[in-house]
Amino acid sequence: MHYLALGLEYDGHAFHGFQKQPDVPTVQAELEQALSQVADEKISLVTAGRTDAGVHASGQVISFSSSRDRPLQAWVKGTNSLTSGAISVLWALKVDQQFSARFSALSRRYIYVWHRADHRGALARNLVCHTNVELDAKRMHSAVQPLLGEHDFTSFRAAGCQARNAQRNVHRVQVCRFGETVVLDITANAFLLHMVRNIAGSLFQIGIRQEPVDWMQSLLALRDRRLAAATSRPEGLYMVKVDYPHPYDFPEPCLPIVLHHVEI
Repeated sequence: MHYLALGLEYDGHAFHGFQKQPDVPTVQAELEQALSQVADEKISLVTAGRTDAGVHASGQVISFSSSRDRPLQAWVKGTNSLTSGAISVLWALKVDQQFSARFSALSRRYIYVWHRADHRGALARNLVCHTNVELDAKRMHSAVQPLLGEHDFTSFRAAGCQARNAQRNVHRVQVCRFGETVVLDITANAFLLHMVRNIAGSLFQIGIRQEPVDWMQSLLALRDRRLAAATSRPEGLYMVKVDYPHPYDFPEPCLPIVLHHVEI
């Protein structure tokens, strides 16, 4: 058997999430169909993170095994020739049998992007979360610092979450402003269902001064999803990086095109 890891980017607007579902387009279904054609056998893949419907990725990682020995570029170019323009395989590398895109991961990094404009732009409507109000990025940055470390994130967990517990460890979190664009940048060992979008929803209320800076800390302590703000829209969310231990030194992913003009 041959064991491989692939790096991906995709436009989540085209899919009902990553995970395979009946009768709707998903990233997993389209990829497995294409990979199975390249391999000329059935391929089942493992992903680093099951992104929601409408959520994008610029640094997703998947792994799979195949009895077929193909050149690495065949996995890249062959798969890309068989998938829609909404998915792109960026690289392919051989790994050992012990590697799992999901279970070998040390951390996942997501960004959430708000863009302020008086009118919603047509070209970026599915790439950012549009707002016509000013966000106070410094206030938002202060508000998210209590999320650092290991906590129970029940207040930011979707009702349908199937995780055994709500404990997660946030390694890094910041909010930055770049002109009219405000970015939430968060890295954790793993995330609960809708966790980043729920954090973003409450953070938005702090950014527009509808809630105090210490509200995030209070919500974290209360462990009650009903007390937090509504879930933010999916189009502003990107999975941008997955970290793995040595020797799995994969290519560094690029930030999504909406942030190519900034450094975070």
